[in-house]
Amino acid sequence: MDYKTNINFRKETLIKLLNAVITHEKEIIQALYDDFKKPAFEAVLTETSYVISELKDTIKNIKKWSKPKRVFPSILNFPSKDYIYKEPYGKVLIIAPWNYPFQLALCPLISAVAAGNQVVVKPSELTPKTSEIIAEIIAKVFDKTHVEVIEGGVEVSQKLLSERWDYIFFTGSVAVGKIVAKAAAENLTPVTLELGGKNPCIIDETANLKMAAKRIVWGKFMNAGQTCIAPDYILIQKDMKSHFIGYLKEEITKAYGKNPSESPDYARIVNTKNWQRLVDMIEPEKVIFGGQSDIKNCYIAPTLMEEPLPYSQVMKDEIFGPILPIIAYENETDIETVISRYEKSLALYLFTENHIFTKQMIQKYSFGGGCVNDTMVHFSNKRLPFGGVGHSGIGAYHGSLSFDVFSHRKSILKKSNFLDLPMRYAPYKDKLATIKTILKWL
Repeated sequence: MDYKTNINFRKETLIKLLNAVITHEKEIIQALYDDFKKPAFEAVLTETSYVISELKDTIKNIKKWSKPKRVFPSILNFPSKDYIYKEPYGKVLIIAPWNYPFQLALCPLISAVAAGNQVVVKPSELTPKTSEIIAEIIAKVFDKTHVEVIEGGVEVSQKLLSERWDYIFFTGSVAVGKIVAKAAAENLTPVTLELGGKNPCIIDETANLKMAAKRIVWGKFMNAGQTCIAPDYILIQKDMKSHFIGYLKEEITKAYGKNPSESPDYARIVNTKNWQRLVDMIEPEKVIFGGQSDIKNCYIAPTLMEEPLPYSQVMKDEIFGPILPIIAYENETDIETVISRYEKSLALYLFTENHIFTKQMIQKYSFGGGCVNDTMVHFSNKRLPFGGVGHSGIGAYHGSLSFDVFSHRKSILKKSNFLDLPMRYAPYKDKLATIKTILKWL
């Protein structure tokens, strides 16, 4: 079995994985529901169908992506042919999170396998049913020496990070990302870190408020807000705030009914620890909608909070749950005052019809990626790189870029012997002026 150089073997293995995912799709959906009541619609939209699409795209393009790429040579090396060869890094560790536990384990795995690596996947222990089905599928498709799933808690992750890897791909929190980066640095191991941050959502006076409310409710409360690119807080022009809040309330009720706890379309918080963390953020005097919670079912209602103080718990760190603070602004200085309190975010969203304002915001603020007049959907385009900047992440992936993430790009120059210019060789006597003239024009 030569997965390092045999492209056909990699392709055939990925076809087997595709068939296995399709065969087990119902079980995957059930596992996601069992872990934190993820609705079947969201499980298909954001997990299984995304993985299936990624597999089909990779299978279709793997031969093209793996071919050496010829580039223009330098005139200094005339005559030559220059290439970029892609080779696998070797042993790859993928540590997956719990919020999209199937997609965010399988998609990096697909690309790592396509690029010819040996892979170990560590799924999240917080979603045990999904972890179990991942392990079952991988064991059916791959030889253990090629791809292996290792389940367990923090101690398992620590043990894995103490070993030497050729590449580490981590998705999770900023705090754990720092631990991963530190461990990787011990062996100078390259990493991709997909992290998070406080993603602002800016709404100006030209925005279509009703449409904005619908799209923000969808992006914020999908997966009960447990999405790294969900809008974290709203910055809205002060004259628009009261109207917008009314639309938000309408859209939440349309989506989940008057009692979201009874809605089959609303997920739960993954565990009681995260539930308690989120409940501690809710200040009853600031709640203008929702706020109900139930520890027994790890339930927190879609909650709107108006004008929380900058030093309040909800405004300190990434929320990662179904709580949406709404803050009014009067001018761009107010926007800057709020956004500048935080590290660079993974996403930024802007609702406006003002093209000049759009250009200013995109140029002024550094963030991973985002949308104008929508939320989260930039993630779905495989031609757009997905990743953070600064504290929100290192590196980016998706589509062909994912193949490149798990490939070392090796530079090769093939030189002809029929011509050998004497200028470069010693002795250099009387050559300096000539070479300076030549270099000046290159």
